[in-house]
Amino acid sequence: MPRPLGELEDAVMTRVWQWNRPVTVREVLEDLQQERSIAYTTVMTVMDNLHQKGWVRREAEGRAYRYTAVSTRAAYSAALMNEAWSTSDNPAAALVAFFGMMSAEQREALRDAIRIVGHDGESVAGPAAGSAAEPPAGAPAEAPPGAPPAEGDSAGRGTGPGR
Repeated sequence: MPRPLGELEDAVMTRVWQWNRPVTVREVLEDLQQERSIAYTTVMTVMDNLHQKGWVRREAEGRAYRYTAVSTRAAYSAALMNEAWSTSDNPAAALVAFFGMMSAEQREALRDAIRIVGHDGESVAGPAAGSAAEPPAGAPAEAPPGAPPAEGDSAGRGTGPGR
């Protein structure tokens, strides 16, 4: 299970996820500086930490790196929700309480998600649970955070988020 991102890690990852392309420390720095005073070395350290934790992969470009997200924000959020739910001593009661907190729009999104996945683990298209079928349209294709990234780091350590 991934540990929740810290405030600055989340601010950096939000940009990486939103831009959905390889980014440099300089690009993230310049965007963050519109909101706060922050040093280049601070952003560089955070991005290196995110790489070491397995949240981003990086490729050298000259003397700098370009960073790309390993997973989606949706997969990260799902892993956090799953962890919170699975640690409850009464998962059904936790779900009832959670659903009770939802807005009408969130409940509609939940209904849509259930229709996509199906009631018994089968997708709307009908493949059996556990088959190698493609995920439903709009579903993240990546493994959720907490699972080792598809590619290890440059030293082959394969560190996953939260490790």
